[in-house]
Amino acid sequence: MCGVVGIAGKSPVNQLLYDALTMLQHRGQDAAGIITCHEGRLYLRKDNGMVRDVFHTRHMRALLGNYGIGHVRYPTAGSSSSAEAQPFYVNSPYGISLAHNGNLTNAAEIHKDLFNADFRHINTDSDSEVLLNVFAHEMQKCGRVDPSEHDVFGAVTRVHERCKGAYGVVSLITGHGLVGFRDPNGIRPLIYGSRTTEAGEKEYIIASESVAITALGFKVERDIEPGEAIFINANGKLFTKQCAEHPKYRPCIFEYVYFARPDATLDGISVYKARLKMGEKLAHKILRDWGKQHNIDVVIPIPDTSRTSALELANTLGVKFREGFMKNRYIGRTFIMPGQQQRKKSVRQKLNPVELEFKGKNVLLVDDSIVRGTTCEEIIQMARDSGAKQVYFASAAPMVKYPNVYGIDMPAKSELIASGRTVEEVRQIIGADRLIFQDLEDLKEAVRTVKVPDITEFDCAVFDGVYVTEGIDANYLARLEKNRNDIAKKSKDNYIDVNVDAASVDLTGIREDA
Repeated sequence: MCGVVGIAGKSPVNQLLYDALTMLQHRGQDAAGIITCHEGRLYLRKDNGMVRDVFHTRHMRALLGNYGIGHVRYPTAGSSSSAEAQPFYVNSPYGISLAHNGNLTNAAEIHKDLFNADFRHINTDSDSEVLLNVFAHEMQKCGRVDPSEHDVFGAVTRVHERCKGAYGVVSLITGHGLVGFRDPNGIRPLIYGSRTTEAGEKEYIIASESVAITALGFKVERDIEPGEAIFINANGKLFTKQCAEHPKYRPCIFEYVYFARPDATLDGISVYKARLKMGEKLAHKILRDWGKQHNIDVVIPIPDTSRTSALELANTLGVKFREGFMKNRYIGRTFIMPGQQQRKKSVRQKLNPVELEFKGKNVLLVDDSIVRGTTCEEIIQMARDSGAKQVYFASAAPMVKYPNVYGIDMPAKSELIASGRTVEEVRQIIGADRLIFQDLEDLKEAVRTVKVPDITEFDCAVFDGVYVTEGIDANYLARLEKNRNDIAKKSKDNYIDVNVDAASVDLTGIREDA
């Protein structure tokens, strides 16, 4: 999962891009990058690390221009090498840079076509570089020195025809404009907004979440529809077009469970309200399955994403809600940390229990989901060490049983604790006295809203194994697990990464300040 942003402004956009990426930091903490355009030249800064660590004053001063794109990343495909930090860039045609949130499921096949038929070279294992080269190749077909919006939309149409999977994309065509487009299923979110300057001129922003738009003083215009493309040319004029033949809303339901900020609105659905309903639905299931004599003294959330659901669950049950864990804000999100041992180690560094909220009580711990089980196992033991009498555990999401192929770090079925196991077996492994999961239909009802009638389906593959794109079969999943489990990732990251580290590198029109 990643976060992307693109801005077409009337004044320098470096600070705006930086601020937007800090608002999207929760979507990726492995790497960050910004590229800007000024008078036909590109200025790039990207590296591994958090936004605040990648960009210093000297880097910001060097990011010149009124147009630019940015990216925050955590690795799902490829490795965590800084060479795979985004945005990516190709020199031909025009000089195109691109940032991508999602995952292409047919990247390997396209890679072969790009080499054998399109004569394009791919330098990394990243599917984002594959996507960039497909877009660049299709743009080159227009054969114009000054491409129009029709050329851009034609290229995006052919991208949809060639690429399968999930993608929310922002792309900068040097000297010509800013492009944003979304996969035909709308699996990954993409939203655009605008504002008017004091001089009466329009500025535009495209981002993964609404919070990155509103926090910068822009007004959310609307979500980019599945398959749709948006183009803001060099003169600041906006064009939009549906570029997919059979688009349909099938957004990833896990965005609402975990990834998106609670104050975000995705596809017209409030993440906060969806999580409130998740808590209400889960409370009703507890009353059905455990009865009114559930014996719960206090409900405690696992910070932060489960807090909203836990609060409404406690209100519905009529039970006290308490903050039992204090969070260290300087430790990253454990779910998106590569490697099981690193996740396990970070749990106790990240959370510290408030013992008086546990001592002698029957405690219901609420988390947004249970993926690998590492976090909840450690937290349950922390609750027991703090004197809890009984420790119950509730998941606001159903059992995660299947790999994700659309850009979430759940590629290996063998690493999912619920895969092939019953609720009772999972309960025994994590050490809870009771365990309950949300029902999938209840989760869909919690997210679905009458205000957005077009959304009748969701990508729920991690829960039900139903993939919304073609070509996802047992063989594909087996290859995915082999290439992207924790052991494979560690192996990829152990090679020597050679990068130029200089105060000013100017290569083929790109300046990178290290």
